[in-house]
Amino acid sequence: METIIVQLPGPALWGEAQPGRPELIHLGPGDIADFGRGAPGDPAVRIVLTDPGISRRAGQLEAAGDYWRLSNFSRSVSYVVENLEGAGEYLTVAPGRLGAPVPFEFARVVLPALAGTATFKVFAPQHAYLGEQAAPGGGEQTVHPFALDPTSKYFLVLVALCEPRLRDPSGSALPGVGQIVERLRPLETCRDLTRSAVNYHIDYLAFAKLRLDPGEETATGAKRTRLASVALRFGLVREEHLGLLPPRGAGRLAPQGAGA
Repeated sequence: METIIVQLPGPALWGEAQPGRPELIHLGPGDIADFGRGAPGDPAVRIVLTDPGISRRAGQLEAAGDYWRLSNFSRSVSYVVENLEGAGEYLTVAPGRLGAPVPFEFARVVLPALAGTATFKVFAPQHAYLGEQAAPGGGEQTVHPFALDPTSKYFLVLVALCEPRLRDPSGSALPGVGQIVERLRPLETCRDLTRSAVNYHIDYLAFAKLRLDPGEETATGAKRTRLASVALRFGLVREEHLGLLPPRGAGRLAPQGAGA
């Protein structure tokens, strides 16, 4: 099972209205991936950043347990790792630093470049929690098949998606993307939430967290339906999670069907 997922730079980004899925690299414990400008015919650099200001071999990612490490091969510039779930939180990896541990689940690696910056995203969807450890007597640790962080923004999106069926199991209508934005926007952490961001979280939940079958229909409406079905069937979102949402009526709902 993968420890981290790297979203390669390119036009197809999660959450954007473009055909196809983003190009991803899946790394398991102990796997590594170099990043940099690379060289023609050199397969060693798996994460290619084409800016001429980037070294041919700028650094390396290593999957380790339920987190990852970053090595900076530059002798003169620092790299920044941004927490995409935090309020501006980031860490700096100094020149020559090897194996710097990164605890963020949603992260963007930023390198200085001639065109401003070069970036790629890293996701760490697997987590170890108390109660998921191996039983006494040894053996391999149990990894939860659906490791969700209830403090994350993507979990809020999932709760808002499932809310109508949690309140009325007989109902079938799920909120559209625009309705989810309006439902969450009264929360302080979601004031700047956008439709694109919600789509991004839906794709991350579908492809990285709940690992829905990519061979099935991937239209946004179908993904929402399948996400809600899996989350409710396996008790990933429960009635007590509704307390994470703002009071009903705190924000105006988008017109019925918006964002569908």
